[in-house]
Order: sequence, then C-alpha cells, then structure tokens
Amino acid sequence: MTTADARSRSSDDGDLEKKAVSFAPDGDSAGKDKLSKEAAAVAVLQDAQIYGVQAAYSAKCQLVNEQIMALGMGRYQWELFAVAGFGWLADNLWLQVIAIVLPQINAEFDPPHVQFATLALYAGLIVGCLSFGLGSDLIGRKRIFNITLFFAGTFGLCLGAAPSFIGFCCLTACMGLGLGGNLPVDGALFLEFLPADKQWLLTFLSLFWSVGQVVGSLISWPFIANYSCPQDALGRVECPRAINMGWRYSLFTCGAFTLALFALRAFVFPIAESPKFLIAQGRDAEAIASLERVGRKNGKEISLTLEQLQEAGREFGWEPEQVREELAPSVWATAKRNLQTVDLSHVKPLFANKRLACNTGLILAIWGLLGLAFPLFNGFLALYLSDFDIAADNSISNTYRNYTIQAVCGVPGSFLAAWLVDLRGRFLGRRGAMALSTILTAIFLFLFTTARTSQALLGYNCVIALTQNAMYGTLYAYTPEAFPGPHRGTGDALASGANRILGLVAPLIAAYGGSSTRSAPVYVSAALFLVAGILMILLPLETAGRAAM
Repeated sequence: MTTADARSRSSDDGDLEKKAVSFAPDGDSAGKDKLSKEAAAVAVLQDAQIYGVQAAYSAKCQLVNEQIMALGMGRYQWELFAVAGFGWLADNLWLQVIAIVLPQINAEFDPPHVQFATLALYAGLIVGCLSFGLGSDLIGRKRIFNITLFFAGTFGLCLGAAPSFIGFCCLTACMGLGLGGNLPVDGALFLEFLPADKQWLLTFLSLFWSVGQVVGSLISWPFIANYSCPQDALGRVECPRAINMGWRYSLFTCGAFTLALFALRAFVFPIAESPKFLIAQGRDAEAIASLERVGRKNGKEISLTLEQLQEAGREFGWEPEQVREELAPSVWATAKRNLQTVDLSHVKPLFANKRLACNTGLILAIWGLLGLAFPLFNGFLALYLSDFDIAADNSISNTYRNYTIQAVCGVPGSFLAAWLVDLRGRFLGRRGAMALSTILTAIFLFLFTTARTSQALLGYNCVIALTQNAMYGTLYAYTPEAFPGPHRGTGDALASGANRILGLVAPLIAAYGGSSTRSAPVYVSAALFLVAGILMILLPLETAGRAAM
C-alpha cells in the first residue's frame, strides 16, 4: 500500500463505526467495556469528520493528546511559551521600528515614495509566511521554528548599513522573509505541545506582541532623538548620513537583539519536533521519542507505547511502517520531492467538508479584512490629522512617549483575551471574544474621528491598542486550533498570506490614493473591522474546550 493509499482511506466508511480500540495507556484498558470502546471509536470518527482528517490520524492524535494531558503543564511548555513568544516579539518589534525610522530614511535618501519601504516589508512577509508555513507541513515545525529568527536577525543587522533606498528596500524584504514565518509556525508548534485545558495560553502569547512594540519604541527613542537631523529640517534641507545615524543605530541594535533571541531559541532552550507532525508523517517512533523528551523535562515518565500508537492507527486502516518507509529519505530529499510534484495535498483537506470549508473560507476572509483595515488606518493617520488644527507637542520626546504609552495600553488586552476565550456560552468562547474585541475596535475607530485634542487622540489610540491586542491574541489562538494538525502549517500560512497580501495594498493607497476627504480611509478601516467582527460570529466551528487535533 502506498502513502497515498494509506492516507486516502475514507474516515466515514460504515464498517469503521463497528471497530473498537482501546486508546488508554497500559493499566487503564482492562476496565474498559465494549460500549466505552465503541464510544471512543465513534468519537474518533466524529473528530475526523469535523476536521477532515483520516480516522487513523484522529485515533493516534487522541492518544497523543491524552499523554500530553498526563504530562501536564510543566517546565517544557513554559520554556516553549517563552521561545515561541520571541517570534511574536520580533514581528511587532520590526514592524514598529521600520515605521519609526521612515521619516529619517526619507530625509537621508529622499525617495519618490518612502512608503515603498513598507511595501518591500510586506512583500517579504508574504513570501515568508507562505513558504515557511507550507514548509512546516513538509519538513517539520522545528527547523522552520529555528531558522525564521536567524533570517530576520541577520538581514535586520545588515539593514543598518543600507547604502541607498533601493538597498534598504531589498534588505527589508529579506528581513520580512524571516519575520513572515514566525507567527504561523510559532503558534502552531506551541499549540501542539499544550494540554487541552491550557490551550488558552496560546492567546496569552499576544503579550509578547505588545512587549515587542514597547521594546521597539524604547530602542529607537534615544538613538533617533540624539543622532538624527533636526526635526524642523526634515524634508527641507540635506540630511547627510554623518548627522543622521540614529536610525542605523536603532536597526543595528534590533538586529543584534533578534539574533540573541535566535541563539536562546536554538541553543539554550532547544525544542523537540511536534509529535502531531510526526504521527501525520507516519513517524510514530519519533513521536514517542518527542513525548519522552517532554516527559524528562517535566520530570515525568510517559505511559504511551509505540505499540499502542501503531495499533490505534492499524485499527482504522493506517500502516505506519509502510508510510514511514516511503518517507525515509533525508529532510531535504523529501522537500525536493515535494517541490517537484507540487499539488494541493495540504490545501484541499482544509475544505474537506461543507462545515470545514465554510470555516476556512471565513478565516481567510477575516484575516484579509484585518490585513487591510489596520495598515489603512495607520497609513492615512498623518493625512487625516492634517485636516484639523489639533494642538499638540510634536517633539520627538513627546512622540516616543506616546508610542510607549500606546504599547503599554495594549498589554492588558492579552489578559482580557486569555480570560474571555474559555468562557462558555453561545456567544462566548473564542468566537465571542474575537467578535467583541473586533467590533469594539471598529466603534472606537469611528469615535476617533471625533477627536479634536491631542489628549483625546491619545486616549482613543490607547483603547484601540487594548481592543486590537485582545482581538489579535484571540484570532492567533483560534486559527491554528481550527485547522487539523497534518495541515495546520498550511492553513496558518494561507491565513497569514491573506493578511499580508491585503496589507500590501495599504502602502500603495498611502502613496497614490490622495483624497479630498481624508477622513474617508479611517471610516473605511472602521467599517472593515466591523465586517470582520460580524464574520467572526458566523464561524461554524468553536474550538473552546476541544483538544487541538
């Protein structure tokens, strides 16, 4: 039987419902009666149908989830929480810093459209999220997890030495390539090691997102304030490199900081490969070894055996030895083979049935809408404010103070989201928390247009930062939970790709989309958030209280 045959067995064949297999570790199976065995088999088939995966994978995944629950939330998971958070921190750190240094870039290089630097960043993010996200389903989570920060840190460090605007854009795109792979892969890997009752911690990773913004502001503040062309001269007189080194120092520092995070992730706190990725590949022995590594770190022994794992698969038509034999070549040989025969084998299962197809389609639409909504607001903010005579202290010190205040205001959003996501009820849980925070963001964006003082602007920005952080935190938790393990990296990549592709439009609008009614983009941004919030309510799959497949 070939790999394709093994994986193409129907999960809803009538005879499968008659099968009964014990999914309990040694010592527990003796007390299970035939009825409970049949109930376990039916539960396996139901999960397989919901997530569009093979029943054999569902059966083995249930065993793995039970073993992870038995190991508990220990030292391994907390270390993984920290190193996975590094990717979220780096992502927002660089988005913040690139936005901060654009005025100095514009003053030194005087490009026709400085917004093209943001365009280059999003181009890199798109390629990164798609290539690394899909790659994590082909060659594994662990390798992608380690390499993304290395890419971002290396090219980020080189950014500070950019000789021209074109060079800056090229290096920014390469840096974005590494950043793009962080969010879809880091969240998926963390989720696949979490006990079911601790999956809300995936939402709490958004705390690192806010910290990244704070760190970016604090790094840039002293350098740009003390080593830049005078603010009143920007755009009006020459601003040579010799007196405009602040942005370069900022990028050097951020690059070195990102490489330090990579070193901690790869060498100080190395992680194991995801057991769910391994069982999806038929590499059951390696999955057991991965769980044993978690057990050693947590000070516990695992009770699941290789024989139990393989027997669970065989009961539903999976032949792990044959699958593993075909996957025996090296990682790079496997990747080469997959690239030579590109197909939609990891995309089609995301639309395997009507419910899953609807859920996947809505997720992609939501990510796309949000990808345009927030950059659109930020890109037109300066133009919007220029229509009004708002008295404010526009000094560098005041500007960076406001950046830091807004970033700090976003931190409670992570705590709020982590509390909301596990509440039960028809309009609560993951979907309810997402919809509530997204609709509140839309409301405060509409209210933002009524501000006429600097204090009101800062106040609305702080509230928007809080609700947005809660929204993104919940969305980043829900998205990998909603996709089945064998195709989770691909699903995350498509969602992130939709977000980045629509985000690519925002700098083009900022560069070319002048309007006589400059408040219009703010209203459009708010409307997009509102539509996204409504779509969240319509999501058919609620993941709260359900162990990730």
